Amino acid sequence: MHLPHLDDFLLNLQVNNYSDETIYNYERDLTIFGNFLNESNINFDKLTKQDILQFKAFLNSIDRKTLKKKNKGKKLSAYSLNRILSSLRSYLKYLIEMDYFTPLPPDAIKMAKTIKKKAQIAELDQLTALIESPTIFEKNKNVALRNRAILEVLFATGMRISEVVNLKLDQTDREGKIFILGKGKKERFVYLTPRAFKYLKEYVATRNSDSAYAFIPYRGLNSNKKNDKKISTNYLQGKIKQYRENLGINVPTSAHSLRHGFATYLAESGANPAAIQILLGHESLNTTTRYVHASDKYAQRTHKKFHPLKK
Repeated sequence: MHLPHLDDFLLNLQVNNYSDETIYNYERDLTIFGNFLNESNINFDKLTKQDILQFKAFLNSIDRKTLKKKNKGKKLSAYSLNRILSSLRSYLKYLIEMDYFTPLPPDAIKMAKTIKKKAQIAELDQLTALIESPTIFEKNKNVALRNRAILEVLFATGMRISEVVNLKLDQTDREGKIFILGKGKKERFVYLTPRAFKYLKEYVATRNSDSAYAFIPYRGLNSNKKNDKKISTNYLQGKIKQYRENLGINVPTSAHSLRHGFATYLAESGANPAAIQILLGHESLNTTTRYVHASDKYAQRTHKKFHPLKK
């Protein structure tokens, strides 16, 4: 079933400057819902709360089909389930805003309960070893310089992995200040430490490419043509996993872990949460405080320092 005004909804996202990836996610999620209605013989105009419960049960089922009509074989995570439900809520809100018929109010779509897992961050000495590991494990000197520079930049700035792989040389000034157009097209500045800036400049000096991107692949480059290739997020995540395993770090660690560690260790050192919020590009301080509260050591020091009966 093609949901009514779905194309208009997607166009509305586009004209409001949503990213192509976000629009694709909305379209995919709502197509899943439309397929469910079709296979269940449910008329959208007569949609009920009971139908929504059935849809949630369908999403939780291991027998559900993907968009390619293949059996998924495993349950959706609560995060993925809530993302689909959130897409449906946004679609219903749009129908109301445009004065189209809406069979249910958006708040009739209840989110699934999630278990808040305690964030795990490797110790600072482990993260430091990870950042330095390309120098040890990479046989190709150019690859070692590039990967070391990437990890130094990630931890120095708290940038997202998508922001790092899309980083262009002209975004960084002579003082190590980087202009970022981040998630949701929000603008902010991040700052390289002198250490990270040193490794970035060492790497850039070895590049033999006119690519605008800072971090480039060495395979497939043609010295006679302008190259605008960049390393992929999959490559970078795979390398971080490889370095972690080589070092014997048992805490799951990814590019996001370096961003999380950046915020956590700034907070442990007494940094203002509002400043960390700006550096991370978070819209809400509530998002930032999840990083600040992730550290047992931070909580322990706060307890010892401020408890009224500590002596």
